Amino acid sequence: MGPDTRRIWLSTYPSPVGTLLLGAHDDHLCLCDWANRTLRQRVDRRLERAFSARLTEGQHPLLAEARAQLDEYFSGQRRDFDLPLRTAGTAFQSDVWATLAGISYGEVRTYRQLAESLDQPAAVRAVASAIGANALSIFLPCHRVIGSSGKLTGYAGGLDAKRRLLALESVSVA
Repeated sequence: MGPDTRRIWLSTYPSPVGTLLLGAHDDHLCLCDWANRTLRQRVDRRLERAFSARLTEGQHPLLAEARAQLDEYFSGQRRDFDLPLRTAGTAFQSDVWATLAGISYGEVRTYRQLAESLDQPAAVRAVASAIGANALSIFLPCHRVIGSSGKLTGYAGGLDAKRRLLALESVSVA
C-alpha cells in the first residue's frame, strides 16, 4: 500500500525563535509555518483543499528529517535544506515562492527586487502578499526579504523572529 494521500501529517517544532508547525503530505514537506500566525486557519484550509487531505497529528519520516535539518540550521551546521517540498497556491504565488528558494543563506532581497526578477516591477504588493501566504517558512526563506529602505517589514513569525533568523545567518539590518 502506498502513502496515505488523504492526510497531511502534522507535528510541532519548538524552534529557538518560536513554535513551528510541520506538515508532510505524500512524501513532501508542505508546511513549516508559525503556530501562532494570524492567518493560521486560512493557510491550513488552503493546504487541505489543495491536497484533498486533512491535517492529522502524527508521525511521518519526513517530519523527523525536517526537525533534524532545522536543528542543524539553528545550530549553524546547515545552510541549505534538501527535502522535497510541495506548495499550494496560484501560479503567481508559486513563481514568487520559487524566487524565495533562490535567495542564498546570508543574503537578502527587497520586495521590489523580487518583483523585478519576475519581470513584474509594478507587482511589489502582489509579491508581498504571495510571500505572506508562504506556508514553508525557513525552507522557502521569506525572512530574507526586506523593505526597499533596508528595514525589516512584515513577517508571519513576527519581526523579532525575522531579526533573529537573519542574525543567525550573520545578516545585519536596520
